[in-house]
Amino acid sequence: MRFVLATWGSRGDVEPLAGLAVALQELGAEATVCAPPEDDFEALLERAGVPMVPLGPSARSVVTAPKPTSGHPAFALAPRLVAARFETLSAVAPGSDAIVATGLMPAGARDVADKLGIGYVLAGFHLGGIPSQHFSPGARPGTPSPPGETDRRVLWEHDAQRVNELYGPSLNSQRAAIGLPPIDNVRDYVFTDHPWLAADPTLCPSKGMTDLDVVQTGAWILRDDRPLPDELEAFLDAGEPPVYVGFGSMAAHAPKDIAQTAIEACRAHGRRLLLSRGWADLAADGEDCFAVDEVNQQALFPRVAAVVHHGGAGTTTTAARAGAPQLVVPLIADQPYWASRVAALGIGAAHEGPAPTVDSLSAALDTALAPETRDQAAKVRELVKADGATVAAKLLLDGAAGGQSTGR
Repeated sequence: MRFVLATWGSRGDVEPLAGLAVALQELGAEATVCAPPEDDFEALLERAGVPMVPLGPSARSVVTAPKPTSGHPAFALAPRLVAARFETLSAVAPGSDAIVATGLMPAGARDVADKLGIGYVLAGFHLGGIPSQHFSPGARPGTPSPPGETDRRVLWEHDAQRVNELYGPSLNSQRAAIGLPPIDNVRDYVFTDHPWLAADPTLCPSKGMTDLDVVQTGAWILRDDRPLPDELEAFLDAGEPPVYVGFGSMAAHAPKDIAQTAIEACRAHGRRLLLSRGWADLAADGEDCFAVDEVNQQALFPRVAAVVHHGGAGTTTTAARAGAPQLVVPLIADQPYWASRVAALGIGAAHEGPAPTVDSLSAALDTALAPETRDQAAKVRELVKADGATVAAKLLLDGAAGGQSTGR
């Protein structure tokens, strides 16, 4: 059996697919990952022993590009991604049993699956995007929740209209070219009635949270056995556990002067700082600071005092599995949701607003570094499961073996 796993986005969108691909391989199936052409994604998948096919433009080039003087960049990106999915998946997917699509609104993936007569699964790493009673589309830090279900449904109707405006014209043009009829609701067509949720149920409970028949598999985790660099080991061994600060791929959204702000906030607590450069290329100076590129977070996070991050699904899950207290500074998309879950579970703090000051970050660190927070993080660590990729792989194999149209 063979499966095509497709995404477009940041490392947080690619690494879970690597985890699923490895789980499929361990069960005797073949898996190919289609992802943005990034050197670090290629290295990640090569390390995992998973074939990769480039899909679409470089995500980093899009994230770090200057904002256009007119028009919203999403209206330029959407048709490029639709065309890339039709082109790439039409070449890679023939002869496979199903396409699993994740990442930024994967319009085009199901269309190719339908044309080929193979299975299709839409998987998300959080409740955002899935019509939900507790998660509003386009939520931003500090945005109050709508007062009632009726208001939420109105928001979701508006969200469907927005998706149609972004993707509808290019999608239906591509469909017509391969002999498929037009569709009038892109979002619902992409998501299907049975989307999968690749998130841990303790961190992201879904029961009673959505109108759809969601299949929650648990988080798709790629096991990482890499040792930490010698220089990092030396820094960790030279003093008390540092505070880790990293904003991943948030180059265009990283808070201004966040590196210096974090350094001063950590020093106010008598803590050293470990800074992840990320796509924003953050930098730090001083004997009490150390900057790193991409490293094994699974090995690192159990050894830090707290993890300060943007609230991506992957970082939140990795920190929770490590029992590390968290301080989430949410910037966009699903990040306010993860910040709220970290605070609700008592495993860290949610910073109010996307632009921390030394005082505000220091105050939030009071909570993250409190002994009771670490005790609670240790308790939650025992509840977070690591077998989500294997669960999903078995579901895919069972669906293919039974000749079912997965996820429709």
